[in-house]
Amino acid sequence: MAKLWSVMLAAMVILLGGLGNTPVALAQDNTVDYTLTDLSFRDFSGQNLSGTSFAAAEMREANFTDADLSRTILTKASFVRANLTGANFSQTFADRVIFDEADLSNAQFIDALLTSSSFHDTKITGADFSGAIIDRFQIAQLCKIADGTNPTTQVSTRDSLGCR
Repeated sequence: MAKLWSVMLAAMVILLGGLGNTPVALAQDNTVDYTLTDLSFRDFSGQNLSGTSFAAAEMREANFTDADLSRTILTKASFVRANLTGANFSQTFADRVIFDEADLSNAQFIDALLTSSSFHDTKITGADFSGAIIDRFQIAQLCKIADGTNPTTQVSTRDSLGCR
């Protein structure tokens, strides 16, 4: 939980520190800052992107299959129709993110913050949301389509969301 708070604090520093003054690419712990960039249709499959910022980035139809996106900042990002199959979003700060029509099959959102995010027509078969903070309305919507078991964590999607 302490790591989640660290990610949240880092996100607030970035957002309150003035995104307009942030260089396009900052080297930090071997990561790149993709804040406010258009990454539509790009292929990030299998890449280690842990700790990277994608705040307010556009990633329409991008491929993040099996990518490590743990501890990333995704605030106000858009993953419309993106392939996120098997991606690891553990301990990610994903406030107000659009996952509409994305494929989140077998993805992991363990201890992620997903408040005010959108999952319209999203595939979540086998996704693991254990410990994630999600709006009650979104949980109710996701429980309507939740099925499968995550192949990595062996946790069922329904159990991870707390579905009845």
